[in-house]
Amino acid sequence: MRIVSICPSNTEIVAYLEQEEMLVGVDNYSDFPEQVRQLPRLGPDLSIDIDAVAELKPDLVLSSLSVPGMEKNIEGLRERNIPQLILNPGSLQEIAIDIKEVGKAIGLPDHGEKKANEFLQEIEMYRAKSNAKEKKPSLYWEWWPKPIFTPGQGNWLTEISELAGCVNLFGEEKEASVQTDWEDVRERDPDHICMVWVGVKEEKMNPDLLRKRPGWLEMKAIKEDNIHVLEESLYCRPSPRLLEGLRKLHTILYS
Repeated sequence: MRIVSICPSNTEIVAYLEQEEMLVGVDNYSDFPEQVRQLPRLGPDLSIDIDAVAELKPDLVLSSLSVPGMEKNIEGLRERNIPQLILNPGSLQEIAIDIKEVGKAIGLPDHGEKKANEFLQEIEMYRAKSNAKEKKPSLYWEWWPKPIFTPGQGNWLTEISELAGCVNLFGEEKEASVQTDWEDVRERDPDHICMVWVGVKEEKMNPDLLRKRPGWLEMKAIKEDNIHVLEESLYCRPSPRLLEGLRKLHTILYS
């Protein structure tokens, strides 16, 4: 089967199903697993070259609505009558459902069911660990520095925080992505800060920039040097790799 993925999280679902060899083309930002970097690139995920997709003669395109603006790709594929499966997971449970759906779509329903169950089993293992913790530190996730954007209630990072035995500092805000400011974060005074600037490699994120913000040197997280620069690829994509991010976060917090 010839599959095209036009979103990194979709590519990672195919990899989780151990079917990377079916991929014949990917968007410009798909970078995992390593072998997909050799595949034809079809443009940035918000502006896919539909003609280039058609030239690959895919049996199925895995498209996405995970980022506003991706609707244009979906319409372009529909106009060309190119078969597509549209994914838009917003939670860990929905990622598990998508693993099953992709398994069915590529002719491997039993394998999709098995891998989805493995995904959910690991989640439940971490949930049990989290439930056993009496004290749950607060995490402030910084997606973007100015203006500040941070995940809220409707985002998978609130779930990841809970599974790591913590509480998302903005987890009670209804929006999936919350816009706020430096003073609001300072007043909430998190125990830990997780820097995951979207589209920015971790080596280009400097924790000293946070220390220079007005009043931030008095925050618990900064006083105790609990600033964690993390790979946005492990936390900002709705894919099975969120479990890899969860494992890493758990190690950072408790080892």
